[in-house]
Amino acid sequence: MASTNWKSFLMPYEQAVEELKVKLKSIRKEYRRNNEYSPVEFVTGRVKEVSSILEKANKFEIPISRVGYELEDIAGIRIMCQFVDDIDTVVGILRGRKDMQILYEKDYVRSVKQSGYRSYHMIIKYPVNMASGPVEILAEFQIRTLAMNFWATIEHSLNYKYKQQIPFELKEKLKSAADAAFKLDEEMLEIKDEIKDAQKLFEVKSDIISTIMSQILTLKSLGRVGEANRHERSLNKLIEEGEVWQLNNLLFAINKDIDKFGEN
Repeated sequence: MASTNWKSFLMPYEQAVEELKVKLKSIRKEYRRNNEYSPVEFVTGRVKEVSSILEKANKFEIPISRVGYELEDIAGIRIMCQFVDDIDTVVGILRGRKDMQILYEKDYVRSVKQSGYRSYHMIIKYPVNMASGPVEILAEFQIRTLAMNFWATIEHSLNYKYKQQIPFELKEKLKSAADAAFKLDEEMLEIKDEIKDAQKLFEVKSDIISTIMSQILTLKSLGRVGEANRHERSLNKLIEEGEVWQLNNLLFAINKDIDKFGEN
């Protein structure tokens, strides 16, 4: 493949990454819209640089004409989860989708790599509709917790620095850090319900506070600056330690003022 063709070769991969990011982010939005906990925390994606493609093709003796068929991670999507058991939930969701074909899966969460690497990989075939017609590309999903991702990012950087030859002592420390990160994941799983309740409370309070601030601006637009400032001072006192019922009472009082002064 001539170097001048790389841009057109990578175009369907770039489109696939953008489409898949939107689709997977919509999973989180759907859960949140239904006031449910989302197993998807956030999603990132990338297309391999040409230099990385050439390096990997050379490493595995893949002819350039075959990289589209044999390199499975030119398009990569990373799905981050808060808790270990969220990974299985996300895997189940992806298995149920009809807009992609799962070719195979690699479970490095249960079958941990010797280095300590943990993640769940899925290789898929994904159809992209280009102007010239449909194109099927291969893509890789990596599904992992935030702690797993932090560790994997560090290991990747060290592998790059040492050209895949990380010194033994550093490898041992990395392995120990991987085990510590997984222990953290397990401990967080034990208090998952408490964490979810706290996050839900935070979201509820944030929504009410946003509504209150919007209604205070409405009150100011009606020329009732004094009343708006009074409510704003009340809000400032409640933001840190106020209960939900207190915030709702404040919102009720502001709405009452808006109704009264809006009629004048």
